[in-house]
Amino acid sequence: MLSIIIPTLNEEKYLPLLLDSIKKQNFFNCEIIVADGGSKDKTVEVAEKYECKVIEGGLLPRGRNNGAKLAKGDTLLFLDADIVLPPNFLNNAVNDFNKRNLGIAGFLIMPLNGKRIDKFVHLFFNKYSALIQKFSPHVNGAILVKKDVHQAIGGFDEKIVFLEDYPYAKAARKLTKHGLIKETFFTSMRRYDKDGRLNVYIKYFLAELHILFLGPIRSNMFNYKFNHYKDT
Repeated sequence: MLSIIIPTLNEEKYLPLLLDSIKKQNFFNCEIIVADGGSKDKTVEVAEKYECKVIEGGLLPRGRNNGAKLAKGDTLLFLDADIVLPPNFLNNAVNDFNKRNLGIAGFLIMPLNGKRIDKFVHLFFNKYSALIQKFSPHVNGAILVKKDVHQAIGGFDEKIVFLEDYPYAKAARKLTKHGLIKETFFTSMRRYDKDGRLNVYIKYFLAELHILFLGPIRSNMFNYKFNHYKDT
């Protein structure tokens, strides 16, 4: 069984888009767990409408870890709440994951209704991720991992405040085979729209350098906020 785990906080706008895209997949042996961090809108109501299991969450690392503890599947798929999966994504991804005997995998990422510059930057990021994965595996927005691997590394480090998925993938790769699955999902550009594209590009570039040369980011030096898009 595949357990899909989605951390949320005030996601009444985007969560239905993701859940609709999951329901339209030709993959049925799965459960959906929504780890909610205290939403003040209709996020929980939406999740229950789609028959998801709803549990207490928090910031992204804690929400993912709490979801994994409840998961019944032997394979976990962590998804951000503001993404959309194309048709056949789950079936193709799981088949490739199992065929290549992977223990953890990331995916290609493209903008959902973004500008031309967004598409260019994401294409560059995909190429960069493919080149660098042998010594710095990248997973972002969607992470497919064996449950026993997740448990063996102790889950996500809840003390990391930004880009916790990179150290997670690096730790997992020490125990298992990592790969980049060439299936594309689409992510919203709301962070770019609200914070400004140049600001976001610089922030992620500097964070990348920090992780490569200094290690995980355990202080909020980059002023990262988990879902501050309520008015977007």
